Amino acid sequence: MAVKTQSTPAQSGKSPAMHNNRGMLLEANFRSAIEALWVNRGRSFLTILGVIVGIAAVIAAVTITSGASALINGRLTGLGTNVLVVNPGSVTVGGARSGAGGQQTLTVSDEQALAQLPHVMNASPVITVREQLVSGSQNWNTSVSGVYPSYQQIQNWSLQTGAWFSAAQESQQSPVAVIGQTVYQNLFPNNANALGQEMTIGGIPFQIIGVLQTKGSTGGFSQDDVVFIPFTTTQTRLKNITYVNQIQVQADSANNVTTVQNEITAELDTLHNISAGGQADFTVRNPNQLVATAQQFSTTLTILLVSIAGISLIVGGIGIMNIMLVSVTERTREIGIRMAIGARRGDIRNQFLIESVALSGTGGILGIIIGAVLGAILAHAFSLPLVFNIFAIVTAFTVSAFIGIVFGLYPAIRAARLDPIAALRTE
Repeated sequence: MAVKTQSTPAQSGKSPAMHNNRGMLLEANFRSAIEALWVNRGRSFLTILGVIVGIAAVIAAVTITSGASALINGRLTGLGTNVLVVNPGSVTVGGARSGAGGQQTLTVSDEQALAQLPHVMNASPVITVREQLVSGSQNWNTSVSGVYPSYQQIQNWSLQTGAWFSAAQESQQSPVAVIGQTVYQNLFPNNANALGQEMTIGGIPFQIIGVLQTKGSTGGFSQDDVVFIPFTTTQTRLKNITYVNQIQVQADSANNVTTVQNEITAELDTLHNISAGGQADFTVRNPNQLVATAQQFSTTLTILLVSIAGISLIVGGIGIMNIMLVSVTERTREIGIRMAIGARRGDIRNQFLIESVALSGTGGILGIIIGAVLGAILAHAFSLPLVFNIFAIVTAFTVSAFIGIVFGLYPAIRAARLDPIAALRTE
């Protein structure tokens, strides 16, 4: 019968006392490292200043660019989701080409055809005129747009009070209007009730049936300085034209936006008799491309700012290496004494490595705190959303600790390789 034997700690060569000794040595190394840093705390703080500046710059830069990206995405989303904008093309007169929209090529028939395309959820023609608005003793000059009722869903408009005009009011050419916040504040000061009130647009009376919620400004253009009226009303009362200034199309899903864009192009090419490779008399703009461009710009700016801050981290790491080499020189006799009473080279190396990591780690923590505070102040100053990037914070601290290891390893190894006899002779 086989006898099962069990190895003792002594037989395995790893006694509990040995494990305890290693733990005690590591604890002693850590304690000695902290004491050495505290004795020279002024010098230690100046040493980690480069790390603090670098980490703080990284956190502040990422906070600001994240806030700017969130603001841009929010503003572009506010313009409408999954929306494609069809504009007339340019026209050439005497060899000179006008800008986009110079031609009058889009019609209501084009909008009706586009509304029938697969994956199109909503579509609306747009006619825009600039008129003088008058209500009581107040007046204001702004842009007035004739649109379909579906335009509210296309552009994601929400009402503060009242309602959007209905399909029945559209078909009956009703003289009703929905106004933006800027128009409301200029025509009805002191928060007067605008619903049911009459205002004239170009001298023609309209009844206000809704006031829109604030959307803010985009690219210097106030989205709140607007008036919307039924499309047919615009055609019959304000601008008797057969063409439209714009067609807006909403896809049923973000995944189908590109597909719908290609279908719109193909459909209008057919309707306008545009041959393959010919010059189109229209343009189709995809706002999602603006979002992608904004995100790319934000990413590029982040990389640029973080790269600049990375230089500060490298300088801080060099400072740590320099001060650790000075520390090794100053404490040569101490190192010799420790070796003489039994300290191994690994213990000496670990002590100086712990000092280096403690310096860089402390600098990283202080840099994160200062960077977060600075980022919050700048975000408030520039009216940006406050967005803290947790990944950036964790990465910044990890990098600071890594710098301590990389730039502290050489001084630690140099200290561990000192000759004990030569070290004891050092004054």
